[in-house]
Amino acid sequence: MRTQGDAATTRGALAIAGVRLTHPGRILYPDLGFTKLDLARFYEAVAERLLPHVAGRPLSLVRCPTGLGSCFYVKHAAIAGAPGLRRIPIREKSATREYLVVDSLAGLVALAQMSILEIHTWNCTADELERPDRVVIDLDPGPQVAWPRVLAGAKRVRDGFAALDLRSFVKATGGKGLHVVVPFTPELDWAACLALARSVAAAIVRQEPDTYTTVMSKRGREKKILLDYYRNQRGATAIAAFSPRARPGAPVAVPLAWHELSPRRRADHFTVANLSARLARLRRDPWREYWTVRQRLGAKALAAAGGR
Repeated sequence: MRTQGDAATTRGALAIAGVRLTHPGRILYPDLGFTKLDLARFYEAVAERLLPHVAGRPLSLVRCPTGLGSCFYVKHAAIAGAPGLRRIPIREKSATREYLVVDSLAGLVALAQMSILEIHTWNCTADELERPDRVVIDLDPGPQVAWPRVLAGAKRVRDGFAALDLRSFVKATGGKGLHVVVPFTPELDWAACLALARSVAAAIVRQEPDTYTTVMSKRGREKKILLDYYRNQRGATAIAAFSPRARPGAPVAVPLAWHELSPRRRADHFTVANLSARLARLRRDPWREYWTVRQRLGAKALAAAGGR
């Protein structure tokens, strides 16, 4: 992907969107020869689409300083003063810790400078830390689950939320599965949102216990799909749309329209190499209504959330 911003050489480094990029030739994805500069340019090329999904949200990040094989999670803010990155204090169980928030292209390029290959977001904004504005159910298939069953599972989750008068959206994670995401006005606390997601997942498991599970342990669920509702706890995160993944081939998490779910298009179908072609073909954002829907939790949803 070609850069659209200012790129200038400064003593062997590059400046992109006003951010100094050191070691731009460092290879992050060896199988592709994909460098830190390529990552910065990728973030720049998708910034207009990526930023709405991450702006204002506390982040957890996957940093790979020397590329794949050197990756680790960065939960708390580890740097100060980088352009486009701000730090916010969040009270945890035993202490107040600082998290990073990205609000601009400069911030995304700063993440590239840090060799951040994955961007994960909280289900709330920094301004509403105790009131989530969405729930997410992650469909994580066991190794013996055929992909068409995952597609059917996502539709089952969609129908479960629809029965509560809630509209949902689907995202390919760039990994093995799909995310079903339900946005709503931030009114409930974390416990209620967790209860809402648990209720939908548990109902599906009761109907088809041989196909679905909510048990996190990998042992015994090789042929089942985990309906992971735990991502709705305070501090839990989900991979952001348009974030790359720290996996060979550099797959990317991508929002999809429900009609795009296909046996021919797995969760890791889109990559840093082919995403631009998809975006060029799109006539409309498949999640366009995600940004305008103003869902409030009605009586059915509130009952599922424990009557809160």
